[in-house]
Amino acid sequence: MEKIAHMALVHVTSNIFLLLSSIYIQGAGGAIGINYGTVADNLPPPAEVAHFLLQSTIINRVRLFDANPEIIKAFAHTGIAITVTIPNNQIPQLTKLSFAEQWVKASIVPYVPATNIVRILVGNEVIATANKLLITNLVPAMQTLHTALVGESLDRRIKISTPHSLGILSNSSPPSTGRFRQGYDTHVLKPLLSFLRATNSPFLINPYPFFGCSADTLDYALFRPNPGVFDENTKLTYNNMLDGQLDAVYSALNHLDFSDLEIIIAETGWPSQGDAGQFGVDAESAAEYNRKLMEHVTSGIGTPLMPKRTFETYIFALFNEDLKPGPTCERNFGLFQPDMTPVYNIGILRPTAKAKFPSNPTPEIGPANPIPEPKGKRWCLPRSGAEEDELQKNIDYVCGLGLDCGPIKEGGSCFLPNTVRAHAAYAMNAYYQATGRHDFDCDFKETGAITTTDPSYGKCKYY
Repeated sequence: MEKIAHMALVHVTSNIFLLLSSIYIQGAGGAIGINYGTVADNLPPPAEVAHFLLQSTIINRVRLFDANPEIIKAFAHTGIAITVTIPNNQIPQLTKLSFAEQWVKASIVPYVPATNIVRILVGNEVIATANKLLITNLVPAMQTLHTALVGESLDRRIKISTPHSLGILSNSSPPSTGRFRQGYDTHVLKPLLSFLRATNSPFLINPYPFFGCSADTLDYALFRPNPGVFDENTKLTYNNMLDGQLDAVYSALNHLDFSDLEIIIAETGWPSQGDAGQFGVDAESAAEYNRKLMEHVTSGIGTPLMPKRTFETYIFALFNEDLKPGPTCERNFGLFQPDMTPVYNIGILRPTAKAKFPSNPTPEIGPANPIPEPKGKRWCLPRSGAEEDELQKNIDYVCGLGLDCGPIKEGGSCFLPNTVRAHAAYAMNAYYQATGRHDFDCDFKETGAITTTDPSYGKCKYY
């Protein structure tokens, strides 16, 4: 009986969506959230958005770019962790305690605890504005706002921070030389970091490999196989641009003796459309970046300078926003269209929602309509003669979705034999079992085949 219960538990936890949900619901480090921007004239009502996120996706962290009461109220009783933002232009006023207290009483108090507000961001990329009035008032505004929260006994529930662009760094390559811009480092950032440490609040950064890459570094930005970048100072090799950006920030923090602060990725993403001539701007690349991003930041691998760390990460953005200024790509960072159909699939839709939204521009596994499952236990394995490079793509695809690939990692129960084919067998079957065990779930571009013979061996169990 105990063995049956154990097998049932393993089968449940192998499900990609339940696995990811458990990570987010626990609020563990490495949780994936979404940026909910509203610079559009065609978005659904906030109540519909909140219901969609709760019922149809595994997202349970949302960052707002204002403190819109209709949106905040829409998330009441959902349990979704909400981050609200005070616009940059209100920062000077926020240094006055009376204004801060009034803002908290009007924008926060009426909605908690029904709405799970966990963080308030004072402005966005304030230092990048080069506006001296905003920059000099940033830390005083954060301090005054904290005093107002203390007055309402909300300072332990709600933390205060502010997101930064990578423009706060004067140098970022190699990562070990990351430093904050001179002048801002001691006069603005050091007091800000001291405030974050004193209030047990995180440091927020907006890294965008998309904006930092060129045609020559596209693979490096998209977590694809590449030669890597070697840091002569630390003798460490970087296999993706995001790690390099995060470690440059870490080096800058460490230089000021604040390496203990938690780093949160407040924004990152990849556009699915752009202007003519832009490289790597398509739905497939966007899906690839965001899928691999999710896997990487929640894996516990960390970065070369921050090993074994996970990063709370907010993907930009929930919707394509048609009124955003600038080039075409700025209006096409969304995971969803305004009608809430996916622009592409990165594994955040719940199984019940996938049937409603069959559109999926990323590589298709098979038809969208479910097919009745035949009786009897079946497993999915690589087809005889399948090329190793194709099987490796299957491994990357499945593990990139967030499915538990621990058993085929070194030390795992299915690591040996250490071959691409053996690892692909485990990954492909895990996907097949988690997504419904339909024939098309084992297609993998005609590299998979179904068997009725249990492929389990030793301690390596195929469920």
